[in-house]
Amino acid sequence: MFSRLSVSIAKQAGKNFSTTSQNNVKVAVAGASGGIGQPLSLLLKQSPLISELSLYDIVHTPGVAADLSHIDTPAKVLGFNGAENLETALKNADVVIIPAGVPRKPGMTRDDLFNTNAGIVRDLAVAISKVCPNALVGIITNPVNSCVPIASEVLKKAGTYDPNRIFGVSTLDVVRAQAFIGEATNTNPLDVKIPVIGGHSGVTILPVLSQSVPSVNFSQDKIKALTERIQEAGTEVVKAKAGAGSATLSMAYAGARFALSLVKALKGDPNVVECSYVRSDVTAATYFATPLKLGKNGVEKNLGLPKLNAFEQTLLEAAIPELQKNIKKGEDFVKNN
Repeated sequence: MFSRLSVSIAKQAGKNFSTTSQNNVKVAVAGASGGIGQPLSLLLKQSPLISELSLYDIVHTPGVAADLSHIDTPAKVLGFNGAENLETALKNADVVIIPAGVPRKPGMTRDDLFNTNAGIVRDLAVAISKVCPNALVGIITNPVNSCVPIASEVLKKAGTYDPNRIFGVSTLDVVRAQAFIGEATNTNPLDVKIPVIGGHSGVTILPVLSQSVPSVNFSQDKIKALTERIQEAGTEVVKAKAGAGSATLSMAYAGARFALSLVKALKGDPNVVECSYVRSDVTAATYFATPLKLGKNGVEKNLGLPKLNAFEQTLLEAAIPELQKNIKKGEDFVKNN
């Protein structure tokens, strides 16, 4: 059965795009055989907006591609294994989504993943710089706060860096906030809109509950508890899976939502707004997630900080130094490796 995401995307696509405009978008997924990559690729295969889905991983990718190719939607699916085929997989991609990397286990922070995942993102960025330098790139690999600066520094070295085209996928924080607020208010979460700004780990995640639509009227204790739950939701899943991994299905849903928003923007939809972690001058942190208006060249306009209340201002003050530390760690990795 098609997911609610894919059904809603398909309906929207039918309204906004002609058949001919759906025939020329190539999306590459790097890390397509993993716990996030497989369901993410499934959701992308269901979209009529994608003509070619190129799947890359170190193992099993041809099998994943063969499986997905039996689904009766237009996207042609190809699978590529191994580092020697990476550039072929990415060549001429319009959108690259990167869920590659090792997942968190109980007791691990996102920073514990750093050394392994930093090297993966660096190598993928090198390949992107060579074969699809104009692609819109969405980085899911943790720690996102450091991996986006890593990719950016690699692309700077290669002379192909465009800050408007490199995104940290923080959509899962938005999805969680809307799910939790919907549950707390007995509201359909599809009708809830909440900006989530900052970064994508712990105290750097800043849900702006004061700007929730529809508005909420919680006690300060409830707001604090909900904020902390959103900030630590990833750990909630890691603990619940008891050693079997981290958030995969919800991340795949969020990753597909963001990837398809990029595709819609490429197609000329004028109303695409998503929160994402990007190069920014909105705060003292040089990378920061805020609502963004997306267009054919990536970030069309940074919509800046939503209005913050006093509690949210204290969250922002706590987030900035942690973000700056994460950013420096990523930039230093590229300098030293």
